[in-house]
Order: sequence, then C-alpha cells, then structure tokens
Amino acid sequence: MRAHGGAGVFLTFEGIEGCGKSTQARRLAARLEAFGVPCVLTLEPGGTPIGQKIRRILLDQDHQDLPPLSELFLYEADRALHMEQVIRPAIARKQWVVCDRFFDATTVYQGYARGQDLDMIRFLNAKASFGITPDLTFLIDCPVEVGIARALKRNASLADSGQDRFEKEKMAFHMAVRKGYHAMAETEPNRFVVLDGTLGENQLEEIVFDHLRPHLSKRNS
Repeated sequence: MRAHGGAGVFLTFEGIEGCGKSTQARRLAARLEAFGVPCVLTLEPGGTPIGQKIRRILLDQDHQDLPPLSELFLYEADRALHMEQVIRPAIARKQWVVCDRFFDATTVYQGYARGQDLDMIRFLNAKASFGITPDLTFLIDCPVEVGIARALKRNASLADSGQDRFEKEKMAFHMAVRKGYHAMAETEPNRFVVLDGTLGENQLEEIVFDHLRPHLSKRNS
C-alpha cells in the first residue's frame, strides 16, 4: 500500500446500493481512531457544505430526467471541491482518509451503467482528483437483489425521503454497475480488495481491519 509522499493514507469503499460500504467505512474510521490513527471519515458526493447541496440534486428522485453528461459534471465538480477542501489537506496532515465512494463510482455508474465515454471519465476523474489515487479500495460485493432490498428498507426508515433516485433505477442498471465494479477490480488487483457483502457486519469489519494490520504495525514500528 502506498502513502502519498510519506504522508497520509487514502482508503475508499465502493459497491452497489445497499452493499454495506457506508457501514464498513464508519466502522473502520472508528476502529482506526481507537487504534490511535488520526482519521478523517468523508463521502462522495457531499463531503463539503457545497457538496451536500450537489448531493441533494443528484439523489433527488424528482430529477430522473437529469441528463447523463450533466450528472457526470456534477459529480466531478463535487470531487474537485472535496479534494481541495478535505482530502488533500488531510493527507498533507498525515491523517488517514476513509472515503465512502470516490472516482471508481463515477466510472461504473456514469460510464458502465450510463454509457458515457470511459476515456473522458478517466480524464475528468484524474483532473478532479488532482492525480491522487486511493491506496486501497474495498469493494463490498453482493447480489443486486440483496443490495437493493437492503437499500429500499433503509430508505423507508429515513426521515429525509426522496433522496433515492439511484435506488429507483431498473435492475439492469444496477447489474451494469456491479459488472463494472468487477471489471475494475480485475484490472487493478493490487488496489482493490473484493469482499463478500452478504457476510455479517462484524465479520466484514474484522476482515477489513485485518487487511490494514500490517500497515498499522509498520506505522507504529
């Protein structure tokens, strides 16, 4: 696992809707803090005050007619601001960053699933991320039917309703997202760690942390 110029470590969580990535991101951040590792937990979209407004636009179920290219540019605008205000400063402070989704989500959702040009997306991702790549990406994988059922159940219990534009997409869309993640994990096996999202939350947490123990040991040596 690389560090950026001897500074902080950048970890991301990816997966389809309802896979459990947000839960594992929160658990890992808490575990790292308990281990004495300075850590920033963040997410995309919405990791900044302006980004939270962009997030509401992107997830609003009333925006089903949002053109794919406009959707893509909103994600990249959110990312550029997020990198400038949150991620790069944290890495420079030698903090670990745990991010719930990053540019891989844009590649699979807007590229593999929406059909936008993958080369263009890679170019925009590189620009918006200032060329910074996650040191390690945990892909929480599960069958589409399992993930969507979880996501819909979760959304039904939330007071902030109407932020479920992607959950309402057709199953073919979510299957394309999952296929896209698999394709990316195969092309970058040194960065991606693929985990079984049907496992229990506690078991998944232990597996995630086990992957980081060697790096934590080096940090404390």
